[in-house]
Amino acid sequence: MEPETTTNIAYIVMGITLFAMVWFISQRAMKNRADVLEASAPKIAGEDVLDGGARHPQQFDEPDEEALEEMAKLLGDEDESEDEA
Repeated sequence: MEPETTTNIAYIVMGITLFAMVWFISQRAMKNRADVLEASAPKIAGEDVLDGGARHPQQFDEPDEEALEEMAKLLGDEDESEDEA
């Protein structure tokens, strides 16, 4: 084969490879962009799933004295009990 023919074949193969790489990278970039837009879209009530919960939910079954005093203060029961005494 002539060196000119070999050079032309190498250029054609490199051109096809370059086109394939550019196409692959652009497809990947568009997919990544779509994924990011979907992930950062505003959440619609009822469509998002909230994970988690209380670590020890049984701790809320019975309130302690401090919580009872705070509830009484918020409800205004503390003022009434002082008036009765």
